[in-house]
Amino acid sequence: MAQDTPMPPGEWLPAETMAVTSRLTHWITENAKSTRAFLKRVEAVSGLAAPLQAQQIAELPRAAHKKGDHAPQAGNDAEAQALLAPALLGHDVGLVSEAGMPAIADPGSSIVRAAHAMGLRVVPLTGPISLMLALAASGLNGQNFAFVGYVPQETTERAKRLRELEAVALKTGQTQMFIETPYRNVALLQAALQTLHPHTRLAVCSALTLPQQVCRSGLVGEWKRDKRLQESLPLDAPSVFLLGR
Repeated sequence: MAQDTPMPPGEWLPAETMAVTSRLTHWITENAKSTRAFLKRVEAVSGLAAPLQAQQIAELPRAAHKKGDHAPQAGNDAEAQALLAPALLGHDVGLVSEAGMPAIADPGSSIVRAAHAMGLRVVPLTGPISLMLALAASGLNGQNFAFVGYVPQETTERAKRLRELEAVALKTGQTQMFIETPYRNVALLQAALQTLHPHTRLAVCSALTLPQQVCRSGLVGEWKRDKRLQESLPLDAPSVFLLGR
């Protein structure tokens, strides 16, 4: 985001991930422009195997951005195999997402499926995953949890979905995790506070891994009584919402 001050990648990526990034020259990504910006920052810290202009960066199809590619579809997976053609020529290929980890709340599943189908070795690399960071900081059940993606935008449907998630969480003890587009975060938080039971625990973690990151967790009744819980969150940044017992 424009208001964020990028931190050197060495501060949030493990050394092994940085080393692999430095030696790769072929990439599949959500957005080529942001990947070039990322590689430029890596280059400043640990160098690149090939100049930035020579890096081969292929973008995932736009449909994967809008609709996701987690559900197997012949068209999606055929396109994914085409993107992996350099791997058949002996090149290691990196899969990059805009934030977090590819194929987890982000596109990339079709590439992974295609790699397995083609007999390619799949190696996940560690880095900051906002869902896991938020869960660890929430005080909620980390032994049984579910990420449910986005909730509906329409007011009535959103309230209905929040009540459904709350019912599952209270009955089973399973933490429910969801996200929203940053410019809708305020509306989602207000909807949660208006819909959920006062004794349900709600946690919100915003701008994770950024200098302005904040995590807040409390009972819904506490959120309502103490406006500082809401006001302290940078809700214009990517945020993770969690609810449970």
